Amino acid sequence: MSHADLSATQAAALIATRELTAEALVEACLERIEEREDAVQAWQHLDTEYARAQARELDALQESGAPLGPLHGVPVGIKDIFDTRDLPTENGSALDAGRQPGADCAVVTQLREAGAVIMGKTVSTEFAVFSPGKTRNPHDPAHTPGGSSSGSAAAVAAGMVPLAVGTQTNGSMIRPASYCGVVGYKPTHGRISRDGVLLLSRALDHVGVFARSVEDAALMADAIMAYDPEDPDMTIRTRPTLSRVAGEEPPVDPTFAFVKTPVWDQAEADVQDAFAEFMEAYGDICEEVTLPEPFDSAIDRHRMIMNADLAKSLGHYYENGRDQISDVLTGMIEDGQKVLAVDYNRAIDWAALLNAGFEKMFDKCDAVITPAATGEAPAGLDATGSPIFCTLWTYLGVPAVSLPLFVGSKGLPIGLQVIGPRGDDARLLRTARWLAARMAADMEE
Repeated sequence: MSHADLSATQAAALIATRELTAEALVEACLERIEEREDAVQAWQHLDTEYARAQARELDALQESGAPLGPLHGVPVGIKDIFDTRDLPTENGSALDAGRQPGADCAVVTQLREAGAVIMGKTVSTEFAVFSPGKTRNPHDPAHTPGGSSSGSAAAVAAGMVPLAVGTQTNGSMIRPASYCGVVGYKPTHGRISRDGVLLLSRALDHVGVFARSVEDAALMADAIMAYDPEDPDMTIRTRPTLSRVAGEEPPVDPTFAFVKTPVWDQAEADVQDAFAEFMEAYGDICEEVTLPEPFDSAIDRHRMIMNADLAKSLGHYYENGRDQISDVLTGMIEDGQKVLAVDYNRAIDWAALLNAGFEKMFDKCDAVITPAATGEAPAGLDATGSPIFCTLWTYLGVPAVSLPLFVGSKGLPIGLQVIGPRGDDARLLRTARWLAARMAADMEE
């Protein structure tokens, strides 16, 4: 087995005990990139010598006896909307071609402090919205990897790096995780700093992680959840203990609520069949629950907020370079320009009202399950698939995890999305890990 196939948790442990060097791990990942990048095209900016130099420096630091961070020597892919002081950050648009920030964003700073190797910048869709970049699905290059965190999901799925960061304003983490067959974790809104990350919508933007396992996702999230006063939606709190809690066994077996959501009719046959089989196998711990009528309006309210905020956040690009912006993004910006302030504020208020009702579900279950996407990754590279099964949960700002537990009729992955109440990320990750382990054990019997 190549070192590139190690999980982040395994790699960090081997480096800590000097059974593996950071340089050897980076070299293995670079070899995997050389093998697969022509087909997958996950990277926007990759400087191999820069990656090697970081690894050598980290190995020298370890030899000096300095204390090690939790990700010491572990390579991480960075979505190309996160500012990096030594690599370009072009936001998936020709309008920002050659843009070189003067400082790292908060997340990259925290990753460096944790000892991670900043491997390079992964492909983002145009301004992290819908118009696709060059990346292809590692399972079948004729299919989309999803978006907007296309390159991050694909790089982890292709074994190029064990970890990557992405963002979600609608379905940009959970959907590509489903399509590419990796774990995607979108935390509670306001848990990871967005300072130095392309702003689309303060109300909806989340930073999240891609990994090969829930344990790896928790390990990375622990390292980048430090309070940052520069993000107005963060509050002072103790450092998280996601890794510790996620790795524990629940005191009792968790129970689940299967929520089809108001868009179940958009689920493809593969998804509907997979969840029917799931309910047949796990009906003793999972009950189908229908959300009340007020939730039916959430998708329209999310769209109103997102488009209005796009019109504000990307307005200068629209005014100065409209001819270089895709038709789909132009349409969203122009739609957002028409949103009334009173309607926008009502949509913001409704999220809090719906959250209050949603939290009551967890009096009777530990987590909600629902599809991560409408089906397998669609064929073709001119679109990134529908985010519709992510929209409600992004609007509510609740934590969500996509687990690669199903396979569709074309042999491509389909994710199961596990959702918890706001702020209860550690227990959600523990429940998601338990469910993945339970299903894997049942399949082996």
